[in-house]
Amino acid sequence: MATGFSAGMADIALQGLRQTQEATLETKARKNDLCIGIPKEISFQENRIALTPLSVALLVNNGHQVILESGAGMGANFSDREYAEQGAKIVHDKKEVFACDILMKIAPPMLVEIEMMHKGQTLISSLQTGTLKQEYLKALMHKKINALCFENIRDEGNVLSVVRAMGEIVGSTSILIAAEYLSSVTGGKGLMLGGFTGVPPTELVILGAGTVGEYAARTALALGAEVKVFDSSIYRLRRLQNNLSSSRVFTSVMQPIVLHKSLVTCDVVIGAIRAKHGRSPCIVMEETVAKMKPNSVLIDISIDQGGCFETSEVTNHTKPVFRKHDVIHYCVPNIASRVPRTASYALTNIFAPILLAIGESGGLMNMVWEHPGIREALYIYQGNVTNKDLADMFDLPFKDLELLVLSNR
Repeated sequence: MATGFSAGMADIALQGLRQTQEATLETKARKNDLCIGIPKEISFQENRIALTPLSVALLVNNGHQVILESGAGMGANFSDREYAEQGAKIVHDKKEVFACDILMKIAPPMLVEIEMMHKGQTLISSLQTGTLKQEYLKALMHKKINALCFENIRDEGNVLSVVRAMGEIVGSTSILIAAEYLSSVTGGKGLMLGGFTGVPPTELVILGAGTVGEYAARTALALGAEVKVFDSSIYRLRRLQNNLSSSRVFTSVMQPIVLHKSLVTCDVVIGAIRAKHGRSPCIVMEETVAKMKPNSVLIDISIDQGGCFETSEVTNHTKPVFRKHDVIHYCVPNIASRVPRTASYALTNIFAPILLAIGESGGLMNMVWEHPGIREALYIYQGNVTNKDLADMFDLPFKDLELLVLSNR
């Protein structure tokens, strides 16, 4: 009897082994198909667009939907037809774009646009803290939006990707602008930026040794100008000189006497001083500007943060310059929009991989936790301000992102 019982148990065990067994295997997050909306920019003279037609094709081929407002790419010379051929859906009703899960913009949405947004929507745009107002943040909070500021996105090397890319473009473009306004055709003194055999080079002073300053110096040196760079940081000056691999560039800390002497003898001065928080420091006083050469050119790239010259006043692409003390002032805040197609290519190289990562990760928050550089860019989550600097700036309640996510689980 015992033998029969043992045989029966053996048969049951054998049948169990033959059945499908559970195994602990690594599983991937389910891919989410995204609906991405790109509205036409309504901010003054904003001509860039977040995604180019080829990036749209990449997203569509990965199962995502892109809805584009008609004419959104015209500022950067991308037609609706180019987007449609790559799989984008072209619509004329702005509300249809704002109904998407993810909204891609360059300039921050205006209040009339925020009214069209829906609860839980993801916004990826710039923040522009220099002109930011409390009512903008409160409107996003009321809609319980998840908002990312692309100016704060960092790559694997901990570099601010968009800021770096736009800085490279603005730095190089500022030299071409200087060359334009040195020409007698635009009322300048009739100089060619640079020099050649038997003719002394033009003198150019750059304030700031960051990305903008570095690429301005790189372009100016290539054209043959004599370049002097001033900065308060020896580290940044040394890095600039090493990156340029050139002994032709003169570098100096902000010594007032040396700086004043260089400014009153130069042909072009470029202000590229950036502030981490608040207004950029005013480095050059009006009395110094008054002593500069007649018809010399002053380009204030820091104007979006208030400017680093006392004589600076905000201008635009329609009327970009004014004269003060017979010095030509160029103070346009959005220089990258002067070359919007190039700038759009630079931006789409950053944004397209991020959107693909959101889809592959199974959603925004999964991707945010996998990429610390993206997490830092999230300043509003489900209507809560998760950026302490913004909360302190506007006296709004701050919520720690990690605690918010844990409490929702």
